[in-house]
Amino acid sequence: MCFRKLSFGQEKYDPFDPLIPGLPEEIAKLCIALVPRSYVPTMGAVSKAWRKFIRSKEFMAVRREADRVEEWIYFLTGNPRGKEGIHWEVSGSGLAGDKTKMVPPMPGQVRGGFGVVVVDGKLLVLAGYTLDEEMNCLAVSDEVYEYDSLLNRWSILAKMNEARYDFACAEVDGLIYAVGGFGPDGDSLSSTEVYDPATNQWTLVQSLRRPRWGCFACGLSGNLYVMGGRSSLTIGNSRSVDIYAPDQDSWREMKNGCVMVTAHAVLGSRLFCVEWKNQRRLAIFDPVDDSWHEALIPLNGSSTVSFCFGILEGKLFLFSSEEEPGYRTLVYDPNAPTGSEWMTSAITPPGICLNCVTIEA
Repeated sequence: MCFRKLSFGQEKYDPFDPLIPGLPEEIAKLCIALVPRSYVPTMGAVSKAWRKFIRSKEFMAVRREADRVEEWIYFLTGNPRGKEGIHWEVSGSGLAGDKTKMVPPMPGQVRGGFGVVVVDGKLLVLAGYTLDEEMNCLAVSDEVYEYDSLLNRWSILAKMNEARYDFACAEVDGLIYAVGGFGPDGDSLSSTEVYDPATNQWTLVQSLRRPRWGCFACGLSGNLYVMGGRSSLTIGNSRSVDIYAPDQDSWREMKNGCVMVTAHAVLGSRLFCVEWKNQRRLAIFDPVDDSWHEALIPLNGSSTVSFCFGILEGKLFLFSSEEEPGYRTLVYDPNAPTGSEWMTSAITPPGICLNCVTIEA
């Protein structure tokens, strides 16, 4: 089996179960943490003690201190309405041979409308609706699956409080939030819940002031930003931004958001978006002063390419989410001198890109 159910979200390292007999624990931890990431799944099979340590936050802390953290980019590709379903592939500098490598298949049935969040070197797939072999909707899900990028395996985590799809989700300070969407009866939701990986528990927090669906979320400056999509109190797509302050368990509203966002990513302390109405322009949001500015996308000769964003080495990658012959991946470097921000890259998704995340581990 490629997944198993855990009784808690984070395995704890037992200091009385030595990692390497006869070697001081601090030295043993450092030795394990220095191993290249591509070999870590094999190390996880050495012993229970090694596996527990690799799953712990301490392992990541030791790797960071030793400057051995690697960035790997994960592509979700395939046809979400096709019988072959969708699958994840990974690309990283530590991989040998092919440019990408298949990730073990997600557990459960084929699904759509789910959320994707990365936290502590792990990829979480949240809720959505399940599909049968004829691509008919079976049910709205409350299930959560976790892919451990270090051990290369899936686990089943605690279920959400509410089954939902087409909702917003994001990580803020190590916690995962799920907001709005549609419920099992097709009703739009305003509920908000938060997941703590340390306890493997979902907790309902202050709801949105109105239902919202088809939106997206991101974590900026310790707050949760929800924008785009639609609200029951608006005609058409909403331009308002709902901002949740976790320390106060309260929401406030900002008026100048993006609408009908087709791609978004947080790079550094800023949010980058592309809107459906203008896919040749980056809209860049700075939460310091709630301001927006633009950067033109230098794409000539095509008006059909739509994008899926990726982050690698502090740069924004614009992967094509369509089959576009001749397209070379555009890269935006926010720290480059004026006039030199754009370049191209040979990195491409292994198929039609539906989603893209970067996992540091």
